[in-house]
Amino acid sequence: MELTDLATLSQPSERAILLLVLDGLGGLPLEPGGPTELEVARTPNLDELARAGTCGLHRPVAAGVSPGSGPGHLALFGYDPLEYRTGRGVLSALGIGFDLEPLDIAARGNFCTLDGDGLVTDRRAGRISSEAAAPLAEALDAIEVEGAATFVRHVKEHRFLLVIRPDTELGANLADTDPGQTGLTPRDLHVTNSESEPAARIVRTWLTEAAAVLSGQPHANMALLRGFSRRPSWPTFGEVFGVNPVAIAAYPMYRGVARLVGMEAIEVSDDLGSLVAELAARRTSHDFFFLHYKAPDKAGEDGDFERKVETLEALDTILPRLLKVGPEVVLVTGDHSTPARLGSHSWHPVPFLIHGGEDRADGVTAFGETACLGGVHGIVRGCELMPLAAARAGRLAKFGA
Repeated sequence: MELTDLATLSQPSERAILLLVLDGLGGLPLEPGGPTELEVARTPNLDELARAGTCGLHRPVAAGVSPGSGPGHLALFGYDPLEYRTGRGVLSALGIGFDLEPLDIAARGNFCTLDGDGLVTDRRAGRISSEAAAPLAEALDAIEVEGAATFVRHVKEHRFLLVIRPDTELGANLADTDPGQTGLTPRDLHVTNSESEPAARIVRTWLTEAAAVLSGQPHANMALLRGFSRRPSWPTFGEVFGVNPVAIAAYPMYRGVARLVGMEAIEVSDDLGSLVAELAARRTSHDFFFLHYKAPDKAGEDGDFERKVETLEALDTILPRLLKVGPEVVLVTGDHSTPARLGSHSWHPVPFLIHGGEDRADGVTAFGETACLGGVHGIVRGCELMPLAAARAGRLAKFGA
């Protein structure tokens, strides 16, 4: 069903909705037949929600496709990521409140480490601290390129934003320079149409200058770029589901994807208590809450199975405090799987539970991949979850006569 169709069905309700995203939630066992990170974790509160609610697995994009965080979250917001596409650059810009103009081309940047042969040895420059990375971003911001103004803004840790503001409208179909793994050289900047070649020349010049600026750094001695994009114009989340939404997240990218669909976005610290405090502070002024928890994804990307288990257990301990604040319908899931065994995002379906509202319990007694496969929802697409939550909250009217 199209978003415009859902918008015609939206109706007011006193039931608020909480979307709790445990980034990179899905996992894999370390040994065949063993438990995943979520199945190892002691999560009595999530298990209780699963017992009293309904469960399933979702594919964020499509079968066999490993999603980025942007498409994964768009799906959770109800936007089919195969139809509603944008690059990571726009999300980074919106995440830090950068005011994009219509002709701007935005890209997500990573400081990275190259060895003496020009091979990437660390795509995140040793997860350089924000304090060390901010001056480097400031130095890159001073680069001047003919044909466009360029802007660099530090985002968080190794991440930065690059915005190209050309003198005239240029094509923006530029490929990533990030090779996606270590042991390779940064990719050459390719284009998919001739209209984008002038923008590519500008970016290539900028990269050459950036390499010179960073050449003396021990770790952050080069930059990788991905997600070149312009800001699109889409229906807002509030229009589609008839809610007043707010996003609460520590990382700028996730505030960015929320702002892209028209949500108010609130910055918090990495501390779990800050999620509870902000939810409580806005409980009476909003009726949809997106809470983002990054830690499981970071542990999974670092290949740390035990730490990912610990992050899930930490979230479970504060869950009663979140529920006490009172959203009547709760959807808990992840935007994608990040198995520690792989150390990266993967295509594996992600467990979810929906609690509250009108529905039947489905017999699932624990929150984990194997248990959720036996839930009433089976395996669905990620963009189907939000209509399910809205229906549970009484926010979708009957379709047709």
